[in-house]
Amino acid sequence: MSTSLSPAADTAPNLTETVSLVPAEYRHRLIQQLSVAEEKRNQWLNVIAHAPAAQREAIAFLLVNMPDRDLKSLTADFLQNNVALAFEAREKMPWAAAVPMEIFLDAVLPYSNLNERRDEWRTDFARRFAPLVKDCKTAGEAAQLLNCKIFDLLNVHYHATKRPKPDQSPYESTEAHFASCSGLSILLVDACRSVGIPARVAGTPLWADASGNHTWVEVWDGQWRFVGAAEPGPFNKTWFADMAAKADDSKPENRIYAASFRRTKLPFILVWDPNSTDYSSVDVTSYYVRRHTLKITIMPNEKNAPAAPIEIRQDNRLIAQATSSPAEFELPAEADYTVSATFAENKRVEKSVRLKTDQSVELQRPAISGKQ
Repeated sequence: MSTSLSPAADTAPNLTETVSLVPAEYRHRLIQQLSVAEEKRNQWLNVIAHAPAAQREAIAFLLVNMPDRDLKSLTADFLQNNVALAFEAREKMPWAAAVPMEIFLDAVLPYSNLNERRDEWRTDFARRFAPLVKDCKTAGEAAQLLNCKIFDLLNVHYHATKRPKPDQSPYESTEAHFASCSGLSILLVDACRSVGIPARVAGTPLWADASGNHTWVEVWDGQWRFVGAAEPGPFNKTWFADMAAKADDSKPENRIYAASFRRTKLPFILVWDPNSTDYSSVDVTSYYVRRHTLKITIMPNEKNAPAAPIEIRQDNRLIAQATSSPAEFELPAEADYTVSATFAENKRVEKSVRLKTDQSVELQRPAISGKQ
């Protein structure tokens, strides 16, 4: 899929008018990024100006958060195709439309994970992998199936020394037929994203027992869960789960990080380039070390009552969601959450929770207008 720019990419639309086309939250940072883009500035203005209105936020998100190297090197076609295909997967796959936009932007839309070579993998991967998962009911089921199938289909397997480098792009791995745990994880994340499954790379620079580093994949299926790339099995039941549970969050090198395309103040530590601060992360150590179950029930549980979407947020960041009650989540303990449900007429009920052990929370369904 390709979309040509018109007028020519070297003819710049008006800066103020073009920036005003994207949501206000992106505008200040977008202007800063356009100044960094140098000779690519006009190209990016044209991409925004001629994008479908429904895709402008996504384009702004990528431009605002992408590393400087990408601002100066990527092409308009690369970015436009990536965005268009991400939205196409969101429309076609049965689980994708339910993915919250903030999760879609950060974990489906991005064209990269870390510093790997920028390959145009979406068209190819969607063609290969959408037929495999078209009958799956959930994003988690689809991700598990991809993890079972794609590495044999692509003839890519783990090898500590035969892989050319640790940070391989998807096509570098398929060309070499071998990859590190990082290369395998990048490949699985991109396969998931190609069919609308939110996924991200996660890992630790050094296990707490100093036995080495490791990289794996987290998949969003109502909340983030983990699995080893090319290591099929239930979520959160991997061979390294016990090691991850011993992570020492007092030492940066022993923490567990999940890659974030959205810029944060915390860099993802690249063991092959430890001085790099160009790639962002969130610290997810507590999820691996101390989890408890939070059960949420909407009361009264009336027969045939409309479903009320449930959200759990921490510091206004979406942590988990469900479409119906009761719902159970595994969440980091000793943390504060806001639990909410949204009902008809946009009525919203919320409750603050500090999770210390396995816990149940009830949210009271508001009375329907006209009823006592």
